[in-house]
Amino acid sequence: MHLTFLGTGGGAPSLQRNVTAIAFTRAQSGESWLFDCGEGTQLQFMRSDLKPGKLDKIFITHLHGDHIFGLPGLLTSRSMAGLTTPMTVYGPKGLKVFLETALSISGSYTDYPLTIVEIEAGWTLDDGEFRISAWPLNHTLECLGYRIEQHDKPGFLDAPRLKAEGVPRGPWYQQLKQGETVTLEDGRVINGADYLGPAIKGKTLAIFGDTAPTEVALQLAAGVDLMVHETTLEAAMIEKANGRGHSTTLQAAEVAKRAGAKRLIATHFSSRYLAKDMPRLLAECQTIFPATELAYDLAVFTL
Repeated sequence: MHLTFLGTGGGAPSLQRNVTAIAFTRAQSGESWLFDCGEGTQLQFMRSDLKPGKLDKIFITHLHGDHIFGLPGLLTSRSMAGLTTPMTVYGPKGLKVFLETALSISGSYTDYPLTIVEIEAGWTLDDGEFRISAWPLNHTLECLGYRIEQHDKPGFLDAPRLKAEGVPRGPWYQQLKQGETVTLEDGRVINGADYLGPAIKGKTLAIFGDTAPTEVALQLAAGVDLMVHETTLEAAMIEKANGRGHSTTLQAAEVAKRAGAKRLIATHFSSRYLAKDMPRLLAECQTIFPATELAYDLAVFTL
């Protein structure tokens, strides 16, 4: 599975960065979930290797424009492209009014089932492979962070051992791989769990919306394999950052360290920062949390 950063800027787009949008692509199905959808996201989608037909869920962190102004265009363009698969958009209260108003007054529509689900902190969704939960953050508007947890998978099936014990190959191997018990044609009962190696632990990921420091962040990101956190401003601008509901480089790194995250990807940079400034911002993060990387538009990170 991997993350594609379609926009990594905060506030407004610049010549270096588009505004916030992150696509999470699942390894097996190739399906994608989009987290936030700032203006210009559909154009960035075209520039990436993502497939529009594989996008079926969008999760919004909050209703500031740099996180949602791309939604109406992206949703209506799906119809123009002839896509008919259902789409569900999740986000805080007010999302439904925003989208329905934008579509209505512009005379726009969708040719596919569109569901808008307003959620709040504590909400969860489990599709059998992943569990996603919403957590409250500390911003100037109601803002959510999302924790994605992949379920553990059964360990590898010991096929050589089965062969040595005279268990012929057949469709029952798939059941055995899931740890199920099967009865063979000769009457033998085989418990798949006896032939499986250790369970393969699922990956965990935390995607933050805009936030100033909050203790909830430590629970949201506890022990994750990868944490995506905003770093709107540099360490010296802490008062300005926190006063506007944002975090600095050092504050994001401190969350990653205290939460026990394995990796940190910093994003949502103020448009004041140019390419020449990025090594300095990275160095600030790495003084606290060495396993930090900086996101840039169209960057792909594997989880």
